[in-house]
Amino acid sequence: MTTIDRRALLAGSAAVLAAGPALAAAPKAGVQGPGVYRYRLGDTQLTAIDDGTWFVKIDDDLVRNADTAAVNRALAAAFLPPNILPVSFTVLLVNTGSKLVMIDAGTGGQIADTAGVMLANLAVAGIEPKAVDAIVISHFHPDHINGIKTKDGEKVFPNAEILVPEPEWTFWMDEARMNTAPDRIKLYFRNARRIFADLEKEVRRFRPGAEVAPGITSIPAFGHTPGHTAFSIASRNQSMLVMGDAVRNPYLFARHPDWQPAFDMDGALGAKTRRQMLDRAAADRMLVEAYHFPFPACGHIARSGKGYELVPAPWQPLAPEPRPRAG
Repeated sequence: MTTIDRRALLAGSAAVLAAGPALAAAPKAGVQGPGVYRYRLGDTQLTAIDDGTWFVKIDDDLVRNADTAAVNRALAAAFLPPNILPVSFTVLLVNTGSKLVMIDAGTGGQIADTAGVMLANLAVAGIEPKAVDAIVISHFHPDHINGIKTKDGEKVFPNAEILVPEPEWTFWMDEARMNTAPDRIKLYFRNARRIFADLEKEVRRFRPGAEVAPGITSIPAFGHTPGHTAFSIASRNQSMLVMGDAVRNPYLFARHPDWQPAFDMDGALGAKTRRQMLDRAAADRMLVEAYHFPFPACGHIARSGKGYELVPAPWQPLAPEPRPRAG
């Protein structure tokens, strides 16, 4: 067997790079491939739809109980640049055979210039907005509900029933709470009213723990917000845990589950919920999905030291055959 000399390899690479113009003949592409990924869970077809990524500048208050140096070390360990948190947005479509269910609704292009491509990617996936039967919301933060409406207030998914957690509705639609909230949080209250005020009769509220669609059961996952809800999807003998924002970023909050991010309204409860979610996923070897994990936002959770590690699911080059929908 030939032994590779690392110094010779690096020297050869440097010589090639020094050639310069010979490498510039082919123009570089400016865009990536379509943000659609289909996979299967038992008889259920899942479709991940990319809605873009927001690159958030980190300040000293990102984590309540860890300093910026520790956060940057965690980013460096994940081969990410310092002081910037990449926040991906992935909407999950669940074809149960009888219904096409969307879990969370994307940013609607109203959060960052680098996000808001869900509708374009739905078109790539061959799915028209009118085909969505139900939208199940995990919580009322703008990046999860803004896609229900356009910037001009028009409904995007005309035939979709909207299902929301009862405690989440109770909190964000409470006038007294809005009036006493800090200004930053008041924006969330007002945004919830912008999205839901004229849709109240079309919104169905559910108690976390209830089944929200065939094979999809809601799970209380409070802490990030007062009514934040996760979901389990089950088909045949397979199951998946849809964690919403309980973990948020795998390289920070799975590896360091006790860290309390500033965007968790109740930091201690959020950390407790996060450990419960991660422990369940690791113990049961469940497939997981999380809204802000790197696209396509699915994989498994393994215990690692005092924390957990995301093991991304292997990419499937061919999409599984869709299960015919009833009717």
